[in-house]
Amino acid sequence: MTPEQHALIEKARESLRAARLLQDEGMADFSISRAYYAMFYVAEALLLQQGLTFSKHSAVIAAFGQYLTKTGQVAEEFHRYLIEGQESRTVGDYDTGSELSEEDALEQIQRADKFLELADQMFGAPTKS
Repeated sequence: MTPEQHALIEKARESLRAARLLQDEGMADFSISRAYYAMFYVAEALLLQQGLTFSKHSAVIAAFGQYLTKTGQVAEEFHRYLIEGQESRTVGDYDTGSELSEEDALEQIQRADKFLELADQMFGAPTKS
């Protein structure tokens, strides 16, 4: 794992921790956003393993599907989690009438946990510092 990948995984762990704290405080919208970013940082780290970097969220999500899911390296559910996470994050960040719930936040947190487990598997060892 490169230093950049390690930094992304650590950022993902911190983002997931923030998601949990925000969810505990009843801030579902913000919790969902942080959970999405945890998944996003893991996706970036995994794409770096393929020598790929992108500047847009949509490009990272598309490349994750193309280079990791369609090749069978990663289960399809992870691509779906990333897509749905980004959609929920957009609602939470930009929709003033958002109806995202505590249950929605918990679901995104669980998915982010799975992304970090995936990172541990893909990098061959726990990625904790």
